[in-house]
Amino acid sequence: MSAPARLPLRALAPAKINLGLFVGPIAADGRHQLVTVIQAVSLADELTLEWLGGDLESDGTRARVPSDSGSGTTRDEVVCPGVSGPPSQNLAARALAAFRDSTGWHGPPVRLSINKRVPVAAGLGGGSADAATALRLMAAVAGQSSPDSDARLQRLAAGLGSDVPALVRPGRWLVTGTGERLELLADPARALGVVVLPADAPLGTADVYARADRLSPPRPLDALATLSGALRVAFADGAPLAPRALLVNDLEAAARSLCPAIDEALRQLRTAGSDMAFVSGSGPTVVGLFCGDDGAGRAQRAAAALSERVPAPIAASTADAELGLPRPLLSF
Repeated sequence: MSAPARLPLRALAPAKINLGLFVGPIAADGRHQLVTVIQAVSLADELTLEWLGGDLESDGTRARVPSDSGSGTTRDEVVCPGVSGPPSQNLAARALAAFRDSTGWHGPPVRLSINKRVPVAAGLGGGSADAATALRLMAAVAGQSSPDSDARLQRLAAGLGSDVPALVRPGRWLVTGTGERLELLADPARALGVVVLPADAPLGTADVYARADRLSPPRPLDALATLSGALRVAFADGAPLAPRALLVNDLEAAARSLCPAIDEALRQLRTAGSDMAFVSGSGPTVVGLFCGDDGAGRAQRAAAALSERVPAPIAASTADAELGLPRPLLSF
């Protein structure tokens, strides 16, 4: 175990894109079984963790405040301007509570502040990334970071949502089951440039899956197993991309039927020179990938060429675990 980190801490919560997304039957827990490669990108929310109600001490740290543990509760607070809904529906708030419940850590109440940069309900895993980052921050302040802490946090994350476990340690993961089975893949040998085209209206993940179930039958489990093996081989040794046949998104047709504006976004990215353009996760965000030694530069030029679009394009690149590490607030 590590020594507890001093608060306040800050960490980035990188969004994700799916490099291939194959959907199978519904499992016993009500979630679809799937096979996908989840890749973290540099577009990220910014999270800050501090003691709730503590006064700043002379050295700039925040004083610990009494906890409510004597009454059996610890009232942590999540602040996320611009995002509506009760705290019980906020994945990051659920992550704080789940960490305390599962580890027995009874530290003083904390405030988690989220500066949203990742579009909401956009197929980019922004809420899942916030929950995963909340777990990383809590593990750091509780002194529970260790070489095997990723696996511990990933098991905890599996109860929060399908995308959360793979975002506990941002990078590139082969994901199977309902999101709980993870295999770390090598980071791409060359970073990919990424252009994100947000939509002006969200899509509900459950709505997209329901439409996908109506449009076509799920892939059988043996087909998912075959695709999992093919993705493992295709992305071996840090290959930047897999063949196009493995970069299919089974949810794309459903998302396009619910949001026809996706078609124009795909056309814009292809015209701007992307090597691949596809719907991210359940959509409606569309992503373009730019390969090669100048992939990041090509992505930036493509975003500039589309700068008059509303909502504006976002240029990014693939990211690894280093981007999401908790750090003292003053080090940013």
